[in-house]
Amino acid sequence: MADNFTLSNLSPGADPKSTNVSSGQRVGSELSTGDLRRKYNFGSRVSELNIAQDPFFRFVSKVGKKPCDDPKFKYTERRGSWHKRYAYVTAHGVSSAVATTDASVASGLIATGATYYFKMGTDYLSAGNIQNVYSQSNGKIDVGSTGTKPSFFLPGNLVKFNIGADGVPGVQTDFVVGRVASVTDSGEFVILKCEMVKGSTGAAMDFCSFADATTAEADVHSEVIHSSLEAKRCYVVGSAFGEGTGYPETWKDQPFSTGYGQTQIWKTSCAMTNTARATVLKYEGNEWARIWKEKLIEHKYDIEQSLLFGSQYTDANGIMYTQGAVDFIQNYGNVFSLDTNTKTQDDFLDDMSSYLDPRYNTSGATLFFCDTATYNWLHKLSGYFKNNLEQSSNLRSDMAMTGKKKVFGVDISTISTVYGDMNVARNIHLDGTNVKMLGIGMNYCSYRPLVGNGLNRDTSVYVGVQTLENSGVDRRVDQILTEAGMEWTMPECHAIWS
Repeated sequence: MADNFTLSNLSPGADPKSTNVSSGQRVGSELSTGDLRRKYNFGSRVSELNIAQDPFFRFVSKVGKKPCDDPKFKYTERRGSWHKRYAYVTAHGVSSAVATTDASVASGLIATGATYYFKMGTDYLSAGNIQNVYSQSNGKIDVGSTGTKPSFFLPGNLVKFNIGADGVPGVQTDFVVGRVASVTDSGEFVILKCEMVKGSTGAAMDFCSFADATTAEADVHSEVIHSSLEAKRCYVVGSAFGEGTGYPETWKDQPFSTGYGQTQIWKTSCAMTNTARATVLKYEGNEWARIWKEKLIEHKYDIEQSLLFGSQYTDANGIMYTQGAVDFIQNYGNVFSLDTNTKTQDDFLDDMSSYLDPRYNTSGATLFFCDTATYNWLHKLSGYFKNNLEQSSNLRSDMAMTGKKKVFGVDISTISTVYGDMNVARNIHLDGTNVKMLGIGMNYCSYRPLVGNGLNRDTSVYVGVQTLENSGVDRRVDQILTEAGMEWTMPECHAIWS
């Protein structure tokens, strides 16, 4: 070990202004081990100190710990397909040429019993069922992108097509239903030959699958599902067959996708002479015990910062960095804006309806970490009704503060909304950043310490006693070491307000 210390800064009570400790030097244990080769494993002990300062690390180390035995670990995501059998009309017509590329349909063309053709494309990848995430342009998937061919359409399927008034394609007023007679591949699209089971014989109309009268739907990632995209999507709504027709065709989905993460090494070290350790001081007599506790907190504080603001990366020297929550969600999760001066309760509930859409996010274990200003803002919103408008205990608000509790020692405020309870924790690490609030699905993130071959790197302490060169003075040297990484899955279950 390189000797980066001098006797002056190893002495208890040294003047901090004269201390010249190199960057990154920290403290270790007060335990008397006496053996450089002996290792003490701390497990979750480090998460017990000053828990209010580091709520995210506290939670993942208590409920999301999943040891791995490789510093670069892989994981698998599974996304079901039962709710994804939808596509958008990109062209249509009375023949398989589907020459019409605007939304308009002349009066009488979609009569019951008529044959009509639809060119269909969708906006998610068939391999892994990976879809767009709200307001996330990173990795957006356009209608008809490579790998999006809707392979689920089969002869005998019934398909619902939403329609609107002529010239107003974005507003649904009715729907028609067609039974698929045949399916023909056309690049990343398919052409459906349909016998119309429910037609529309009235005036001219527009298919709702178009953003306007001439342009097919494009930036679907920026639209709200329930209020915009659903009206444009054409779903399989069952099937119909004649008596004695035998087995129908089938299709096979591929719901699995893989990702990887990597561990990061955090080190915090401390050195002190045995002379300094044996000296009894005023106020706190054991200087080593005081420094040891402070350095444990410092070590945990560093881990919390990394787990929030780190970015997965390996540099030219082979040093690995794990994925932080803010970086991951900004790149792959739902992104919302939040200005506490202009954001209303109604606006916030609109955000919640998009984030907690049951078609994509069924996680009931979301924890909301807020900076101080947003934490106060949420409590002001949830307390306004009760404090100013409530007339009796039988009346309730759609967004009300229902209580406070401690979970693993962290203060949690429970705010009741129409979309379920929000569990909110203040996180001072977000103060002074552009991040106002992180909504993290705790079921879909894991803290992964490196454990294998009888060696546990979560959290370990290496201890030794060395003699300072040319002085004959024994020096106690401790190193707190943690090697762990974060695993993030199901980005639909994570959101950021900034």
